[in-house]
Amino acid sequence: MPETTTAARPTAFVPPRVGLWSSYRTLLRWQLGQAGSDLPMIVVIQALLAAGVVIGFGFLIPDISPESALFLSTGTPTVLLMVVGLTIVPQGVVRARTDGTFTYLRALPVARPLLLLADLTVWLLVALPSVAVAVIVADLRYDLTLAFDWPLLILASLLVTVTATAVGYAIAVTFAPMLAQVLSQVLVFFVMLFSPITFPASQLPGWFQSVHDVLPIRPAADLLRAGLVSGTYDASLRDLLVLVVWCVVGLALSTRALVRRA
Repeated sequence: MPETTTAARPTAFVPPRVGLWSSYRTLLRWQLGQAGSDLPMIVVIQALLAAGVVIGFGFLIPDISPESALFLSTGTPTVLLMVVGLTIVPQGVVRARTDGTFTYLRALPVARPLLLLADLTVWLLVALPSVAVAVIVADLRYDLTLAFDWPLLILASLLVTVTATAVGYAIAVTFAPMLAQVLSQVLVFFVMLFSPITFPASQLPGWFQSVHDVLPIRPAADLLRAGLVSGTYDASLRDLLVLVVWCVVGLALSTRALVRRA
């Protein structure tokens, strides 16, 4: 019997598997490349804003006392981190949604939560230097006596930055672009003027104090303040839990928006 030959079937091309770490590094380089020369400028602007808030708010209080200067100065880092997370991040994500970049990134063959992780890393790099600038300027301006609790300060800085960024990202991907931009702009005034960050919560009406007990802004300020002046201010477990809950909710909403079908 003649031998039967079987035609060789072409082997389907299987793209090589890319590890999560390699995907994350690639996305991070892409995000940094997208920012380009704007990234250093944003960092510089944040540093100037840090100095401006510390010095400018002091001018609003005639003959500012050492206690008020300490409270103002230790609240400034929270203002800066909240402004980055709740205002700058949503505006950047909305711009990406509008010009198609957001859709393009979601179409890439990578784990979509890595997109959020790469964004969080970039904004950490942008936001955290302003904390150091605010503390240095405040110390030079008001001759403060600081007592750093380094573990608490590092944990609080990272948690506050991630929470604010995650909530801002969730706003940008949950609401329509125009509404998200409006909300981000409103939040600037709410954080700077109506949140007990640079002034004590006791100056607010009782009902408004209760509102801030469940929002992340006042707990964030209290945790950072306790990390900067550990001998004067204390951190509470409740503040930590409030921040963690908001962080988890923000991350969950952002991840859900990234992984759902377009």
